[in-house]
Amino acid sequence: MPKNSKAVKRELDDDVTESVKDLLSNEDACDNSFKKSSLIVGNHGGEGKECDVEEGGSDGEEEERPAWNSKLQYILAQVGFSVGLGNVWRFPYLCQKNGGGAYLVPYLILLILIGIPLFFLELAVGQRIRRGSIGVWNYISPRLGGIGFASCVVCFFVALYYNVIISWSLFYFSQSFQQPLPWHECPRIHKNKSSPYVEPECEKSSATTYYWYREALNISNSISEGGGLNWKMTVCLLVAWAMICLAMIKGIQSSGKVMYFSSLFPYVVLICFLIRALLLEGSIDGIRHMFTPKLEIMLDPKVWREAATQVFFALGLGFGGVIAFSSYNKRDNNCHFDAVLVSLINFFTSVLATLVVFAVLGFKANIMNAKCIRLNDSLFINDVCCFLFCRNIDKIGRVDNLTDINYNMSLADYHQLIKQEKYQGLGLDPCDIENELNKTVHGTGLAFIAFTEAMTHFPASPFWSVMFFLMLINLGLGSMFGTIEGIATPLIDTFKIRKEFLTVGCCVLAFSIGLLFVQRSGNYFVTMFDDYSATLPLLIVVILENVAIAWFYGIDKFFEDLKDMLGFTPYRFYYYMWKYITPILLLILLCSSFIQLIMTPPSYSAWIQEEAREQTLYFPPWGIVVCISLVVMAIMPVPVVFALRYFNIINENTSGLSTVSYKKGRIIKETARPGEDDDTSLIQGKSPSEAPSPMPGNSIYRKQSSNGGPEVDTTPNGRYGIGYLMADMPDMPESDL
Repeated sequence: MPKNSKAVKRELDDDVTESVKDLLSNEDACDNSFKKSSLIVGNHGGEGKECDVEEGGSDGEEEERPAWNSKLQYILAQVGFSVGLGNVWRFPYLCQKNGGGAYLVPYLILLILIGIPLFFLELAVGQRIRRGSIGVWNYISPRLGGIGFASCVVCFFVALYYNVIISWSLFYFSQSFQQPLPWHECPRIHKNKSSPYVEPECEKSSATTYYWYREALNISNSISEGGGLNWKMTVCLLVAWAMICLAMIKGIQSSGKVMYFSSLFPYVVLICFLIRALLLEGSIDGIRHMFTPKLEIMLDPKVWREAATQVFFALGLGFGGVIAFSSYNKRDNNCHFDAVLVSLINFFTSVLATLVVFAVLGFKANIMNAKCIRLNDSLFINDVCCFLFCRNIDKIGRVDNLTDINYNMSLADYHQLIKQEKYQGLGLDPCDIENELNKTVHGTGLAFIAFTEAMTHFPASPFWSVMFFLMLINLGLGSMFGTIEGIATPLIDTFKIRKEFLTVGCCVLAFSIGLLFVQRSGNYFVTMFDDYSATLPLLIVVILENVAIAWFYGIDKFFEDLKDMLGFTPYRFYYYMWKYITPILLLILLCSSFIQLIMTPPSYSAWIQEEAREQTLYFPPWGIVVCISLVVMAIMPVPVVFALRYFNIINENTSGLSTVSYKKGRIIKETARPGEDDDTSLIQGKSPSEAPSPMPGNSIYRKQSSNGGPEVDTTPNGRYGIGYLMADMPDMPESDL
């Protein structure tokens, strides 16, 4: 055989296994070769005619890939995934804690510098490669293929405890159809036919606090005291996972329809709550407190770190859900517009939720302030009467009882009274609204204690309670859909598992493990997973994503891909963000998070029943081991896959686990000529030795003819072999075949 000839091997009607990377190489090179009747000829020099991708011009496999019914459905899915419970309780808490309106400034700056560029990056790679996170990062760089597996592990960890929060909301939702609400007042105990007395634990705390810790969670005193399963929460967790399973069992065909309700309903509730709250006394005080910036607090690096972390998690970066959703888009979709739109919707949703929370907290602060004054009245009732008669006798007339005092004494008069020297030794509470508003409550405390307490004072409180917890359920479901999609899509793309079996299996496994969170100490495990299973692993995952695109794949090549997809070149702003600014900011955030973890021993807030108060406790030694294990398990796929690739234990050209099987296809394998570039190398921007599956240097491709021609069996998913056919050329020299 001549020196320059190619050895060509054809296998007919056999099982062929081809790597995802090879598949995508051929797909990108000439993915519409079957759609054109003209022949496309390439020469030995590799200067073949380029195959332009037309709208909807995907191959057989892509045509069979599920797609969104409409652009609106896709946008709602991305909004539902990014807008979650954190927008309702974490963002308002950070705003309250970090200077009110001043916190919006660093948040908005970091949203522009970190959030939008990274969100755009994930949307673009998912849409371009049309695979889940495993296939995407294996295609970008096989040695970094572990990024996709790490995303799946983190998604699974987050899904375990996130659905527990939905189950809590389901429990409160089921209990809201009562008048009065069951957490309206403390329960009274009857013993030995004696007069009833208030439950001591409730009397020391509050009715809503008691209901949350004792009636709902029945919480133990520490994480070491398991206490057995809480059957009420176990049933709610089962219902929550059943809802997720039914909504996700058909993939985006079923979950996409649910998105219309789960994504839009929370906005209806938030607007209704805002209107109702603005009509309540004291709501303006809360909103004024929110928009009164404490500019000096912006100099604190901790504020910027917390703002960056919130931006990072608000958009769901690193989970794989963004990539999974965008992989079902057409390749010419304007993902830049989507990135900016969804990011801004997320930001304004956070501001809207914060307005609602501060308006309600302002109303609650006025109620608590009035209660504070009533409690202090008993300490100086006679002096107050004298004070009122001396100053306001013409205004209020005769004081008949304590109620008259409360309603007739203004807050200014009260503050003037307690400043007098003779009352300094009584230890009176100043009863300041600002102090009440400065009491930060975050997370579950804000939703299940502070907000529920405020709603007990609403007219028609059961109605508002039903609406509020139904909103939380929908917010949680929207985020869970994206989280489960971040697990299912990569695994289905990689291992070709039936979506129904994978979804049911995943939900059953997650419910079984989730029983850990519905025992009496379960709330402490939720805190553990929330603090350690997601924060550091996701930061590392997103940093690697950014580096993989900017430095391994090549930022210039990525810009060319974007220009091919979008039809225009993105702003140069993104070039510098992806290559320099965003990685540096993420590394700073990662280092500061490491320093915080090292300087702050792992701890949690425990509810002590005897004292009826929260107390900070440190995790026991086994708890610290679990915290470290969560971080290690989430990140472990990255170094493992890298080592397997680096030492050629798994060949990079076979892509290891990320393989796809085809039946009854035709494959053409060849060896490249020495010193000769091939088309795949040019397309992928790699040297010939790195090219996963070189295309023939001198070959003719043509569309399968419907009027005879060579008969080719298609694969189960509609692909023709590896994406091209060799035409019969009887006059071609054998050496070139």
